[in-house]
Amino acid sequence: MTVERLELDTLDPDPVVQFGRWQRDVVAAELPEPTAMVLATAPGGDGAQPLGRHVLLRGADEHGFTWVSNHRSVKGRHLAENPRAALVFPWFAIYRQVVVAGPVLLAGDDESDAYFASRPRESQLAAWASEQSEPIPDRAWIERRWEELAERYEGRPVPRPPHWGMYRLVAHRIEFWQQGEHRMHDRFVYERGAAGEPWRITRLAP
Repeated sequence: MTVERLELDTLDPDPVVQFGRWQRDVVAAELPEPTAMVLATAPGGDGAQPLGRHVLLRGADEHGFTWVSNHRSVKGRHLAENPRAALVFPWFAIYRQVVVAGPVLLAGDDESDAYFASRPRESQLAAWASEQSEPIPDRAWIERRWEELAERYEGRPVPRPPHWGMYRLVAHRIEFWQQGEHRMHDRFVYERGAAGEPWRITRLAP
């Protein structure tokens, strides 16, 4: 893939539209897990240790960037204490990266229910089987738990666990990075202004 210089006049004034353009390039390049992103969270309090992990993007629109998780997991506990996060899309195979930051909200029950219902039945059972981030004795333990749940819900729909749902990051800052020769990369950051105002776009030093 040939990457041309990134210039202000080539960017869409709406960062979500620009993100969609780049994500389509990722899909066209047939990269593995094209929706994978690094989610960085931190607990509340002074000296809090941030943690990052890969999760899958479920959607990106004018309302925000969404993913799903167990609310009792480490990331879920972090977000309950400190509802802010950063997302990193490391698309280095096509010489690009996007970083998104902002406050995080829980999506409504209807939205979480609808997404859960769209998942494969096996994944629905896994959401019940896994007490995410908690220690377990071995692999066989969670496999037995999954099989027990499969028997319990045999012949009927699997309900969404009350501790599982969708999160939404409301972007206040979105940075687009594109690799350049000699470490002279192109970086543009979109920052949200006051309500009703357009996004501010600024070029940053590499």
